[in-house]
Amino acid sequence: LNKTKRNEKMRFGRQFVSKMIPEWQEAYIDYAYLKTILQDIQATRKISVSNSQSKPSFARNLTKRYTRNASVSENHVIVFNAVTHADFEHDMTYETAFLKAGEPGGDSEAAFFRTLDREFNKVNSFYKLKVEKARHESLALTRQMEALVAFRFRVKEKKPSSTDSVSVDINALSSKSKENKVTVGDLIKNEANESILEGIRMNRTLETPLSAIKTILKVHKQEELKFTRENLKKVEERLQRAFIEFYQKLGHLKNYSFLNTSAVSKIMKKYDKISARNAAKQYMEMVDSSYLTSSDEIHKLMVRVESTFIQHFSNSNRRQGMNLLRPKENKELHRTTFSTGFFFGCATSLIIALALIIHARNIMGTPGQRTYMETMFPLYRFFGFVVLHVVMYAANIYFWGIYRVNYSFIFGFKQGTELGYRHVLLLSFGLGTLSLCAVLLNLDMEMDSQTKDYRIVTELIPLFLLALVVAITLCPFNILYRSSRFFFLTVLFRCIAAPFYTVNLPDFFLADQLTSQVQSLRSLEFYICYYGFGDFRQRQRNTCRSNDVFTTFYFIVAVIPYWLRFLQCIRRIIEENDLSHGYNAIKYLLTIVAACLRTAYTLNRGTTWNITAWIFSGVATLYATYWDIVIDWGLLQRGCKNSFLREKLLVPHKTVYYAAMVLNVLLRLVWLQTVLDLKFSFLHRETLVALLACLEIIRRGIWNFFRLENEHLNNVGKFRAFKSVPLPFNYQEDRDQDN
Repeated sequence: LNKTKRNEKMRFGRQFVSKMIPEWQEAYIDYAYLKTILQDIQATRKISVSNSQSKPSFARNLTKRYTRNASVSENHVIVFNAVTHADFEHDMTYETAFLKAGEPGGDSEAAFFRTLDREFNKVNSFYKLKVEKARHESLALTRQMEALVAFRFRVKEKKPSSTDSVSVDINALSSKSKENKVTVGDLIKNEANESILEGIRMNRTLETPLSAIKTILKVHKQEELKFTRENLKKVEERLQRAFIEFYQKLGHLKNYSFLNTSAVSKIMKKYDKISARNAAKQYMEMVDSSYLTSSDEIHKLMVRVESTFIQHFSNSNRRQGMNLLRPKENKELHRTTFSTGFFFGCATSLIIALALIIHARNIMGTPGQRTYMETMFPLYRFFGFVVLHVVMYAANIYFWGIYRVNYSFIFGFKQGTELGYRHVLLLSFGLGTLSLCAVLLNLDMEMDSQTKDYRIVTELIPLFLLALVVAITLCPFNILYRSSRFFFLTVLFRCIAAPFYTVNLPDFFLADQLTSQVQSLRSLEFYICYYGFGDFRQRQRNTCRSNDVFTTFYFIVAVIPYWLRFLQCIRRIIEENDLSHGYNAIKYLLTIVAACLRTAYTLNRGTTWNITAWIFSGVATLYATYWDIVIDWGLLQRGCKNSFLREKLLVPHKTVYYAAMVLNVLLRLVWLQTVLDLKFSFLHRETLVALLACLEIIRRGIWNFFRLENEHLNNVGKFRAFKSVPLPFNYQEDRDQDN
């Protein structure tokens, strides 16, 4: 029974942490620290008890008699003082006076109540601030809703806009009602709608290349109201998203109040048990009278939102409306775990089978093996690079979850649609299994140089596999995580059209991933050349090697990801007027020059190319390494308590950060193989290129974790836990204020 009680207590501590809003974690009661103070109190009381037991029996009897006589005064262990501030009606700070400070261990108990008061006042003030902001947001949504109702009425009635007068004239309305055979009430309603819509414009949130040009030219982003069903649908969708986000924010505030109240209750019960006092009831009476617990503002707002949303967005269907309002939980299914394990087993078995076939047929070192490495291997390694990158992303998700990095919020995933690490591993192992099956099918034919009859269908297997992957990615049907696929495609399109769209974190994060997949892009280029020029019919690479266009694009493909990041930085300079993005753009420009010089040296050789490749690659590496560690990861800060790191660390072991910095530097230097022209007799050139590309992908996976950790800590420092949803309508006074 005692063990069960201990487990329940431990469970509350874990549940308290797990249910926190990660970005608000510093605004919660410091439950763990309060527990450490209670442990000090418990240790002090044990010492005092042992000392009392060492007294003579006569002294112990006097102590017990005194304790019994003083038991009546135990009801007054603490006294409260509530200080009201004039700025706000409910703005109070609470101070607790501990009346038993003179007893043994009383100093620790007084310190406990001082700390508890400080934590509770912090929570109470934070809650009041957030409720006040929620109240202002509610007023803004109410105005938007009024405009939507008027807009909807105008669209459905199909009445042309009136510019004569906004005032309501009953006599004029009566004459109009006789002419048009409508009621006076309808005309009054229509005139009221005209008044509501006066001075309102629509906010344009859908970005296009034209809107990008207007943004650069500082042209306003509002447009005149056009009462069409298409615009009505857009307005309803935007406002519906705003209501859902606002309702979920209210739910978080409600949960915040409940969690902190529960934490105070739990910690006071622990105090009563350790100190053998009866202070919890008194303290909780104060808590119950505070704004944190007594205010019903959030409940009223939630009821109002539910009523409005159900009426206007779900045709008064409560079940449908509440299903939209409540956040959807992403449930881990057993079949996902089983399928992941199944495909992992299949991939492992296929790798073993592949190794056995290569050994049994004595393929290594034959002319057929060299031909295979120059033709088929560059085709298949594309899938290997993708699988490795996806596995690294799955590892990122796993560790982000352990250290409570809110990656779904940072990336802007729709709640309930974000993929867990098991889902991502399922995709990677599934693709790996398909790729290995294709490789084994190719190896069914003889790979000896004497074999001239290559089956065209067999040679087309890599192309079929690539077409299948592309078809699944573009599939419009709701299978294989459609929302995640569409999110990926949307962000990928924004990366490609970098200068024409506002750059958000998912955009530049994906573009950074592409910079580590240069060899994958070159494999795609080889797909086009190998199958486009018909080399697959004889399994040769002569056309691609001798083609000037292929060589030119060999340069261009290596530059494209860095060029996209460069354009994103330029766009952010224009929009944000932040010179740090300019320094970041220089980093990518140096990398472009270094990559071109290394590629030129690989194709042409020569001392001049070697020296210039050395110089620019060295400068680019130093610049990029500094940016990785200092800017992207936020490490190497001066004067912080964690030497050469930063003030706040999510991983408790500092050696992890030091090791990551060293690994990042080492893996940044893989370009040395190119300029030093290192060769290994036991490795084919294509194999060496693939291994170096894998090292870069691993480096990117390590970078991903610490980059998002730093972004998460920035959100925590600013208590930034909710997305800003653009509202559909813009009022005249808002435009005047912006001006």
